[in-house]
Amino acid sequence: MIETFPNPRPGRDYEIAIRCPEFTSVCPMTGLPDFGEIRITYVPDGQCLELKALKYYMIDFRNRGIFYEAVTNQILDDLVAVCAPRRMSVVGDFSARGGITTMVTASFEKGKGNGEKAEGKRRNSKGIR
Repeated sequence: MIETFPNPRPGRDYEIAIRCPEFTSVCPMTGLPDFGEIRITYVPDGQCLELKALKYYMIDFRNRGIFYEAVTNQILDDLVAVCAPRRMSVVGDFSARGGITTMVTASFEKGKGNGEKAEGKRRNSKGIR
């Protein structure tokens, strides 16, 4: 369960950047571990993310078979649902496997017609879609 706490400065736009450099999950095709870094950047509205709970949330992916695109978007959807930020982006920057790296970015902005799910895009290591 992801926990939050009241934003100490709800009248001010400020950005919070969180790095999770030891993220792991499992490739659903091969069963091999996937390693990467998850970067979360957000402008809080009424609530901020509590970091200890976020750490345990991330650990829950350790043995879960899930594609890079799905995990990045799932993290964004779950965090937006719990803290309703003004803006948020989640970047999944995954380690090389077979000489290929993958970076997935999913973004949300309040009032921009994001719907229930956030939009995501996949880029290779050179930033090309």
